[in-house]
Amino acid sequence: MTPEPPDAAPASVPAPTSRRLLRDVAYEALLSSIVSGEYAPGAKLSDAALAARLGLSRAPVRDALARLAAERLVVSKPQSYTRVAPLVAEEIRGALAVVRAMHTLAVREALPRLKKSHLAEMRAANADFVRAVAAGDIAAAIGADDAFHAVPVSASGNQPLSDTVARYTPLLRRLEHQRFSSEAARASAARHEELIAACEAGDAERAAEISYEIWAELE
Repeated sequence: MTPEPPDAAPASVPAPTSRRLLRDVAYEALLSSIVSGEYAPGAKLSDAALAARLGLSRAPVRDALARLAAERLVVSKPQSYTRVAPLVAEEIRGALAVVRAMHTLAVREALPRLKKSHLAEMRAANADFVRAVAAGDIAAAIGADDAFHAVPVSASGNQPLSDTVARYTPLLRRLEHQRFSSEAARASAARHEELIAACEAGDAERAAEISYEIWAELE
């Protein structure tokens, strides 16, 4: 039998605030627990039990589970079960191929539009990434990595591209957690610097090549 999630609430549960919707609080807490492996593939998820552990009502937890199901991190059968989705290699490879292609395209399209302020944002995000990795804060490292790559995606001005990245990136979170928990994270920081340098030099081909390699290394 697959064990139930631990009784204790995840340590990373963010405190609700008036500016954040409770369903987002629930989503972030559950996503963190799934990505970290605290809730392993196949673990049963009870909305009532999760609500009690998170100190929330069942409604935002159900909304969060529905969102996680749409992102294929949770599988459910009405009136039967809700579980953490298994790691399906082909599905993850497919998502990675899509995300890799979108980020490569984003860099190509963004480069003519990048300003010094964009490069400064990328440098600041990479500095945050390096600090998070050094501190062993994997959640913060993933957040900083997101912020880094979000700069060219946003600067590209391509909304369908941005939507596609947002749709398929959640499937890669467990891979990112594994990579940023290892020495490979330092290589990612170096790759980030290479990408910034290529963008600053206006070398679209090299920048696109580096972006492709960054995401290829995740596989």
